[in-house]
Amino acid sequence: MAIDTSGEYWRGADLADLAEYLGEFRAGGYPVGHVVESVCAGCHGRAFRLSADDDAGCAERVCVNCGVAAFLADSAEHADDADLEVCECPCGADTFAVALGLAYRSDQEVRWISIGLRCLTDGTLGVYADWKIDYSPTGHLLTSA
Repeated sequence: MAIDTSGEYWRGADLADLAEYLGEFRAGGYPVGHVVESVCAGCHGRAFRLSADDDAGCAERVCVNCGVAAFLADSAEHADDADLEVCECPCGADTFAVALGLAYRSDQEVRWISIGLRCLTDGTLGVYADWKIDYSPTGHLLTSA
């Protein structure tokens, strides 16, 4: 299914649509070079509730199926300073498919991270947090969705 852009919010049906949306979003003005889907390490679930603090660069997901919580990307390093707020879709739902959009510097290190969500109730797509990465190496971020 192609992304539906006819309404106030873009809507999608799968990871490919969320990846396309992240590419269009261009957090920090940079093109997304890679998208990583969030998958629960405990049960391999793909439905999450998310809390985020965009200012602190911190996001934590909780698996709907088994309840395992995990910080995304380098969020654990900023958790003590974060004021995490529960993310909700404009429709009021709070269960999402989650993906990280990664933008790269010319040296192939991650420059920017975007946390993309697709509402599992109505398919609304959005970026609920994004932040700059200003250190190297960044390879560990590819496995921290």
